[in-house]
Amino acid sequence: MPTEGPTTGELAPEELERLRVAAASGEPRAMDDLLRALEPLVMRRCARFLPHRADAEEACQDALVSVARKLDTFSGSGSFLGWVTVVASNSARTTYRSLKRRGTEHPVEFLPERGDPRTTSVIAGSRVDLLEALEALEAAKPHLVDAFVLRDLGGLPYDEVAEQTGVPLGTAKARIHDARVFLRERLVERLG
Repeated sequence: MPTEGPTTGELAPEELERLRVAAASGEPRAMDDLLRALEPLVMRRCARFLPHRADAEEACQDALVSVARKLDTFSGSGSFLGWVTVVASNSARTTYRSLKRRGTEHPVEFLPERGDPRTTSVIAGSRVDLLEALEALEAAKPHLVDAFVLRDLGGLPYDEVAEQTGVPLGTAKARIHDARVFLRERLVERLG
């Protein structure tokens, strides 16, 4: 990423929207400025999923590439930051699946199945447990995943979750609740 231009993800919404429109219309430097402004937010979103910084950085870069490539697909329904949250969340989950697949294809024999609590960060362990529970949720009840991720991991308000998922507000709230119940049960099983 270039190092000139905006350096913080804390731009005012109207400035972010100006950058988005300029980047979508092909204005020189606008895409670089937009991605630089989004990078801290996207990194925070990816780090909520992935316990290791290098993995979160990989997911962040993939998400920023997706934003650049798919900017013209943003329909304007919901907020742009909500859309970016979806892209970042999907990128982090894809990175996790890829890491997991690589781990099963090339297992490292000397690593224990579960981390040693004396040497594993509680946060890192809980994120991995959450990702495993999310995979189980996606396998069992895929319609609940997006609403949960947007609300509880992406921090979006309920009305924006409803808008991003294309369902009524009550349905979005019910999906979030059902996902929380499912995940809580899974996490208790894994940790208990």
